[in-house]
Amino acid sequence: MDVMPLLLLVAGSAAIAAAGRRLPVPAPLLLVAVGLAVSYVPGVPDYTLDPHIVLPLLLPPLLHTAATDSSYLDLRAQMRPVALLSVGYVLFATFVVGAAAYLIVPGLPLTAALVLGAVVAPPDAVAATAVARRVGLPNRITTILQGESLVNDATAITAFRVALAAAVGEGATWAGGIAEFLIAAVGGVVVGLVLMVPLHWLRTHVKEALLQNTLSLLIPFVAYAVAEQVHASGVLAVVVVALFLGHRAWEVDFATRLQEEAVWKMVAFVLESSVFALIGLQLPVVLDGLGDYEGTDAAWYAVAVFLVVAAARFVWVYPATYLPRLSARVRAREGELSWKGPFVIGWAGMRGVVSLAIAFSIPLTVHGGDPFPERNLILFLTFTTVIGTLVVQGVTLPPLIRLLKFPARDVQAETLAEANAQAQASRAAEQRLDELLADERNALPAPLADRLRTVLERRRNAVWERLGQVNPVTGETVDDTYRRLSREMIGAEREVFVRLRDGRYIDDEMLRTLLRRLDLEEAAAYRETT
Repeated sequence: MDVMPLLLLVAGSAAIAAAGRRLPVPAPLLLVAVGLAVSYVPGVPDYTLDPHIVLPLLLPPLLHTAATDSSYLDLRAQMRPVALLSVGYVLFATFVVGAAAYLIVPGLPLTAALVLGAVVAPPDAVAATAVARRVGLPNRITTILQGESLVNDATAITAFRVALAAAVGEGATWAGGIAEFLIAAVGGVVVGLVLMVPLHWLRTHVKEALLQNTLSLLIPFVAYAVAEQVHASGVLAVVVVALFLGHRAWEVDFATRLQEEAVWKMVAFVLESSVFALIGLQLPVVLDGLGDYEGTDAAWYAVAVFLVVAAARFVWVYPATYLPRLSARVRAREGELSWKGPFVIGWAGMRGVVSLAIAFSIPLTVHGGDPFPERNLILFLTFTTVIGTLVVQGVTLPPLIRLLKFPARDVQAETLAEANAQAQASRAAEQRLDELLADERNALPAPLADRLRTVLERRRNAVWERLGQVNPVTGETVDDTYRRLSREMIGAEREVFVRLRDGRYIDDEMLRTLLRRLDLEEAAAYRETT
């Protein structure tokens, strides 16, 4: 097996994503653009997107990272808009886009048109999360977009299976489709609920951080595979498990949390970068199969489908937002609502790799051996819709949010809330320390007991100091100066240790032990003040 194409994909996409962090263009869009450009460079390997890899191997870890970074409590508070978008909107878009494609494209059967509608219906989890992180949307809008993107893939995949069964002549009915949807949705949730408790038990009882992180990497694949094995939604199983584990992450030991955060950040970075690059690299594959259509006809169909996809989201979002507010109870619970939020949600419907993966899973033939009707055109329209939403909506979303001038985060209020929380926790810790020191079994020399109190006091005061004035000479806050001096001291120690190793006074194993101790102290100093 030639691993060079995979290495080139990962290394190249990581380098481009790193460059994108220093440019005003969002990294996902830069990756797609470079993928499009590179796809026709002579000698570039063929990166045909395989749905048997994307759906079971790439989608679970991406969903897992997005769900664990989400807030279960915030999602529960926004359950109504999330459900209306992740279920209602996806089904609405499936029928609207399918009907429009049936009317626009001559000779396209309605069943095949509905397959296209289901394919392009779900906004992408990776795209929504990546853009929301960069543009700094208000918390409520970000929660709604993330919640939608976590669940809508399950709706779209089920709708696709029903439409595909009808298209290939398997006798699908509306009643059967609804039953399949309910079985997949309920089954996925049930599988997640069954797995989440024993998986969390394992996480809290496996004490070695290395084994913990190995388990953490396996969890999304296990949840997805088990659910799919019983014909339930693997997407929902992964999301349910990840939300529970993220909500109870405080019960896992600190070493596991520190390693796990670093590991999953790396995994998410590599997968997200590779996924967006893969989207652009599909251009030659898609165009090669489009030989039956003239360029102008195919371009017109692509523009028309993109416009229908963009318009259908607004047609759904505004009624779904304002009709429930006819209830006085809803208005009292949610307060005033500006038109800006629904507008941004309507415009933030970027499609991504899941749509392409589903499209590539369309079989070549139907029952009887006949070719699947207009399969190549469906692939092309899916590709152009994904590219169109990523480029048009992805590029314009950040300036649109700046133009709408959403209220900025109240940093002062957030810092004050953090300081109050830390003060309450510090009082509890101080009380617990007094109780422990009163027991003769916990007797400590006075300097060590004072050191415990000093560390506690430093942690309590660090947040309050961020509310204070800056140094008039350096412009630093007190905690910035503390962190800088701490790092300078640790750096001096580190240089001595290295010099002693080079002089053969200590060996490399001892150096690694001493450097790890300093690394932990430096991390503690940094975290105390951030």
